[in-house]
Amino acid sequence: MSSVPSLCIVVLRRGSLILSASVLLALSRVSMPAQSPDNALLADLASDFSRLAPQTIRPAQGYIRFPYLIPAGYYTQMWDWDGFFIGAHRANQDPADAKPLRDWVLSFASSADQSGYVAGCITPQGPRPLFGKFAMKPFLAQGALIASQSLHDFTWLRAAWPDMERILAYRERTQFDSHWGLWFWDNAMQSGADNNAALSNDPADRSAILAVDASVFAMREYSAMAAIADHLGYPDDARRHRLQAAATRRAILAHLWSPHDAIFLNRRRDNGAWVRSITWSSFIPLFDGLLPLREGRRMIRLHLLNPAEMRSSYGFRSLSRSDPEYSNEAIINPYSNWRGPIWINANFLDWVALRRYGFRAESRWLALSLTSMLHRDIAQWGSMHEDYSADSGDGLAPTVAQSPDGRFAGFVGWNLLALDMLQCEVSQEHCMTLAVAPAP
Repeated sequence: MSSVPSLCIVVLRRGSLILSASVLLALSRVSMPAQSPDNALLADLASDFSRLAPQTIRPAQGYIRFPYLIPAGYYTQMWDWDGFFIGAHRANQDPADAKPLRDWVLSFASSADQSGYVAGCITPQGPRPLFGKFAMKPFLAQGALIASQSLHDFTWLRAAWPDMERILAYRERTQFDSHWGLWFWDNAMQSGADNNAALSNDPADRSAILAVDASVFAMREYSAMAAIADHLGYPDDARRHRLQAAATRRAILAHLWSPHDAIFLNRRRDNGAWVRSITWSSFIPLFDGLLPLREGRRMIRLHLLNPAEMRSSYGFRSLSRSDPEYSNEAIINPYSNWRGPIWINANFLDWVALRRYGFRAESRWLALSLTSMLHRDIAQWGSMHEDYSADSGDGLAPTVAQSPDGRFAGFVGWNLLALDMLQCEVSQEHCMTLAVAPAP
């Protein structure tokens, strides 16, 4: 096709007006291939995000000494896993743009007190305790590894290493159950899935539940620490953390996997009773490939792709539809709703799991469904919501009434991961897995 316009240019240069007109008329009749709907959606979403993504970074201010990542819209603070996912997206789009993720690591690491405690939210005025004192989620080393790999530079981590070790040691003292070899949250709020039905926010029942998500994230953090230690030339630390990751992996499979039900479930620490709520966190082990292929595919078919449980027309629910606590209520204060709505970060982990276990048609469906939903939301509101109704695909929180001054605040944050998914499925580019260790 490229030779036809060249012919037209040659003819025009020869000055034959009649022949030139004939060629141009022929060209006007050539049916150029229309852009496919999937490619059109990708172009539209990329345009949307090019406008919204800059809202997720702010210049250094006050207590925060580096440019910092925020979810934008309703949230102006720097958060733990929000910053991790936003920074991972930026690094995946352009490795040179991993500097904000590096700075996110440095900001959290330098905020740790002498005990190793650091809050999961940091503001220009300082760390912000929420609903009592609980620590940031286990994402610091994972973010550090991704930033260092993207920038081809681990040297900046040498100064931060003692803080990272102290933060990890604090987590071991306060969130690890040595009897089970597993991990727990202080409460559901600490997990980030604010009202996860498989956890508890009851002050009288704090730290009560062995959690699938806490355990997998802790395992991944150990693996990332081991990889960093290798690069820094700390072989003893690398070996120690690799053994800790392996021990946590074995404990997850031994105590949180129910082969009869083909699902990962939380359990009570005191008596080992199963918490029989199938939530988004039940599928996190598949993101890291903890199950063999056959068992993983069985779990996905029985539960994740089951319309009576997790699959909706718009993406995957955060709680099984068959659960009595299932709801798509638009809540943002005092906590966000993880008992039904679709969350993009959770669906990103599901998307990685689908691809890992060979469900390529389903992973493409998920990417297209999520991005179509987000594109419609942006067209209507100029921004996005933090979660979406699994029943209608409509944006939930923040509503106009929930937004400051009664003007829709929106949300950007980890919704940016939708672009990585769509790019991978449509153009086979930016296929991110967030791997922290070689597959076992």
